Amino acid sequence: MTLSLSSPRGRTAAALLAAVLGLSLVACDAAEDDEAPASVPPGDSASAAEVAALSLSANVRRGAREVPVDRIVEVAAEHGRLRSVRLGTGERALVGELSGDGATWRAAERLEPATTYTLRVVGTDAAGERTVQTRSFRTRALSLDEQTFASVAPLAGETVGVGMPVVVTFDIAVQDRATFERHMHVTSTPRQAGSWHWMSSTEARWRPREYWRPGTQVKVDLDLNSLPAGAGIYGQESRRLGFEVGDAHIYRVDAAAHRMQVFNNGDLVNSFPITTGKEGFTTRSGIKVIMEKSESRRMSSETVGIAAGSADSYDIDNVQWAMRLTTSGEFIHAAPWSVGSQGVANVSHGCTGMSTADAAWLYAQSQRGDVVEYVGTDRPMTLENGWGDWNAPFREYRTGSALG
Repeated sequence: MTLSLSSPRGRTAAALLAAVLGLSLVACDAAEDDEAPASVPPGDSASAAEVAALSLSANVRRGAREVPVDRIVEVAAEHGRLRSVRLGTGERALVGELSGDGATWRAAERLEPATTYTLRVVGTDAAGERTVQTRSFRTRALSLDEQTFASVAPLAGETVGVGMPVVVTFDIAVQDRATFERHMHVTSTPRQAGSWHWMSSTEARWRPREYWRPGTQVKVDLDLNSLPAGAGIYGQESRRLGFEVGDAHIYRVDAAAHRMQVFNNGDLVNSFPITTGKEGFTTRSGIKVIMEKSESRRMSSETVGIAAGSADSYDIDNVQWAMRLTTSGEFIHAAPWSVGSQGVANVSHGCTGMSTADAAWLYAQSQRGDVVEYVGTDRPMTLENGWGDWNAPFREYRTGSALG
């Protein structure tokens, strides 16, 4: 006798399971049961006939191999109720939810590849007679080339600036972006509306409608483990982390006036003479976000496409207090060689140069995600160059969501 699950169309879920999988865990199947129902005492045949036999079913077959990792295991009981369900590997059990009437149980997690699971179900019939059934199955193995891993910025516990987007990078392309996005969540306290935007099949970002409020606590929940990414690829691991938004540092650079103003939480706290990109190397106007910080780094013109030995080539081994703003190579950094031009002329190859003392002061208070707003040039910043997420109005930005 096969178990049924409730169905809004009048068919039972167990009947659907049986039709699709040909599966039932029948209480009298001694090959599968740890315990069989007690025998009926002599003379009680009439009352026994009035108690329908308990039937249990699940959507995995006993001894099954190559079970898909995205299978959500379900169990159901007919003519009785489920008392307990355990799906696990050794000491680890998957979390699941038992319905209030005891008719169904559903796992809350997908499965791991190349893993043997044991499913143990305890149920009782209408008379309280107890049945225990156990079965094992094994999931399909996946190579690393069949799994995509998500790297996340910012890091867990990091304190960031008000312009910091959540940046998720996948090592193998995600073709089914909509499915992945449905399982990618960013929440904050206080709550701030925002949207995902897919830069490519390997990178998705989330930003709030407006700059983060200082002090916001943010949680990122990527429920991607064993989730289908399309083209035979699955999520390798779920990621969960939290970070905090620090003070609002907004740096406003006027390339035409050769000046930077520093605002902390809305207050002007400093102003510096600077130099930006000369003709042919114009610094981009728009909103940039500090992506990384280095107390010292080597800077070579070859990394930005300027050939060694050319008139504009350079190779400086110890550039101090460097903060990256774009993937194309714009930084804020100490430039003691251009102090005479700072506040007067633009002489750099696109970076924002400052005195060593000024750069050290700015570096000390800055954090990833701080905002640098540039004006004064005719070369625009783009969404894709670094974390340029703020260079599109929010209505336009959210069109990059896979969910519309």
